[in-house]
Amino acid sequence: MRTINVQEIIPVVKKLCIDANYYLGEDVISVIREYAAREESTTAREVLNIMLENYELAATEQMPICQDTGVAVVFVELGQDVHLTGGDFTEAINEGVRQGYKDGYLRKSMVDDPIMERVNTKDNTPAIIYTDIVPGDKIKITVAPKGGGSENMSEVRMMKAADGIKGVIDFVVDRIRRSGGNPCPPVVVGVGLGGNFEQSALLAKKALLRKLGEPNPDAKWNQVEQDILEKINKLGIGPQGLGGRTTALGVHILHKPCHIASMPVAVNVQCHAARHKSAVI
Repeated sequence: MRTINVQEIIPVVKKLCIDANYYLGEDVISVIREYAAREESTTAREVLNIMLENYELAATEQMPICQDTGVAVVFVELGQDVHLTGGDFTEAINEGVRQGYKDGYLRKSMVDDPIMERVNTKDNTPAIIYTDIVPGDKIKITVAPKGGGSENMSEVRMMKAADGIKGVIDFVVDRIRRSGGNPCPPVVVGVGLGGNFEQSALLAKKALLRKLGEPNPDAKWNQVEQDILEKINKLGIGPQGLGGRTTALGVHILHKPCHIASMPVAVNVQCHAARHKSAVI
């Protein structure tokens, strides 16, 4: 058994919030460079190169990649041999978010009531926290700031088994078609299959954490991802909706078993600033 004081979590979460918003992963930058090199549209190629310049400026000047610094979505893998002391685990994460968004000069986007008053909480809390209990005596924390523009283009559909893989592919492609330029393409598309209504949505969001360019470990699902990506990039939406062959940078699928009467399918859309950083305590 390993004892960890929850106060140790605060500076870790603070740094992750700042780093995720300042420094885009090299995997995303590399894939965008590849698409820029082969993009046929002059306008699209120019937009992609401006994005690359923006990422470099954000890292050099230590400022946010985008003005929408997102909801603080926090994934925690909590080792079952960890004993937490020193306070409230959830509050420690929220304090880390509070400090990160304040000291990192990140926009605070959370409102306390979703419809009636919509008063800004002024510190970007509460975070949205998902905790998985895993073997071991460590805590892995991943902060994935999620902007509103791309999140608003996401969708869950309760499909029938009879819809088959073609129905799934058609739904995902049509979701991106209907999204147009709203989610700031090129996008990364997370797809969650199976489970139930809410688990499919969580699977879609977790799918976005996979390294861009890394193939699905299951060959048949890797082929489905490539088929969907090809169809999406033939839509002609292009970077920022200005046309071109680069509408999506990747499609990532996660799946779970489901009820015999159900086939839940969720699409979680992520803009080109596919931000997430992780740390282990």
